[in-house]
Amino acid sequence: MTPFGAKLRELRAARGASLKDMSAALDVSAAYLSALEHGKRGAPSWLLVQKIIAYFNVIWDEAEELRALALASDPRVKIETGGLSPEATAFANALAAAIRDLEREDFARLSDVLKAAAKRKASADLAEYRRNRPKGQA
Repeated sequence: MTPFGAKLRELRAARGASLKDMSAALDVSAAYLSALEHGKRGAPSWLLVQKIIAYFNVIWDEAEELRALALASDPRVKIETGGLSPEATAFANALAAAIRDLEREDFARLSDVLKAAAKRKASADLAEYRRNRPKGQA
């Protein structure tokens, strides 16, 4: 199951919506929605995400969460390591080989490492921008 699929199933259950009713309202098949929930289909299109947001009448934070989950829900990820260090390539291959054996706690720890790396990059990018911006700009 993908993060988006889990959230979609949660929303459907909370609102008592059947796959059949929802699929008719969204103009997609019930089989497609089921496959989306179970992670057997790729990330949904932007248009379908918008239809789901409207169908469940979600606003603000919950709508943004659905958008973010859709972006993070492609079950067939490809990691391009060409031009990166040998360590990056070895790590990507080790992750691909071990991902089925990882537990929730492992994902949480790895996610924390990735979030820290993203935060470092954002800080470095901001510092670079400040160093290179034209004089007189805030």
